[in-house]
Amino acid sequence: MRQIALDTETTGLEPRQGHRIIEIGAVELVDRRLTGNHFHQYLQPDREIDEGALEVHGITEAFLAEQPRFADIARAFLDFVDGAELIIHNAPFDVGFIDHELSLLGSEWGCLGDYCQVIDTLEMARRLHPGQKNNLDALCRRYQVDNSQRDLHGALIDAELLAEVYLMMTGGQVSLSLEGLDGAGEQSGSSQVRRVDARRPALAVRRADAAELAAHQQRLQAIAKASGGKVLWRD
Repeated sequence: MRQIALDTETTGLEPRQGHRIIEIGAVELVDRRLTGNHFHQYLQPDREIDEGALEVHGITEAFLAEQPRFADIARAFLDFVDGAELIIHNAPFDVGFIDHELSLLGSEWGCLGDYCQVIDTLEMARRLHPGQKNNLDALCRRYQVDNSQRDLHGALIDAELLAEVYLMMTGGQVSLSLEGLDGAGEQSGSSQVRRVDARRPALAVRRADAAELAAHQQRLQAIAKASGGKVLWRD
């Protein structure tokens, strides 16, 4: 399963008023694991940046003056997200801006929904935590995701944080899956399963000590509290 956590920064709040995307950041997950593969691009918007938006992301018009335009990177961006499941916080905002940029290129480019599916983590968080703050900073605190290096909004760092938050919101640690194996024991796709040579000495078993067990229990309690007690190990 290929997923992509995505975020954008813009010149303002409303594409219908001519506002444009000035930064796109996206990080790839395959089978719920960050791969290290990402897409990141600053963009020349050919318009002024609203003062309120500048206070949020700190990206100046002078910095963007020599950056490419959306038209220059549109194909590379769509190739990156094509066929993936996009994870976006407050998806209508980002999708609306991306669809607006695509519409400026011509109807033959279609819309983002023609290339991939979208999960809105803000909508998900509101279902899990009704009546609470559910912006990205609040979710980082709730799920103990370290965002201490985030002074201003930035599309790539926000996408990375969103990926970590999403994994915590949807179950934390990933389980081992053997799906996708063919008859020869190889995994479909570019990577292959590495099998342990039975002739090698048995691996040493290192059991958790008291401090590690306590830390594990503390993490379980934090996840249980954040999910309102909806955890499988208590069923």
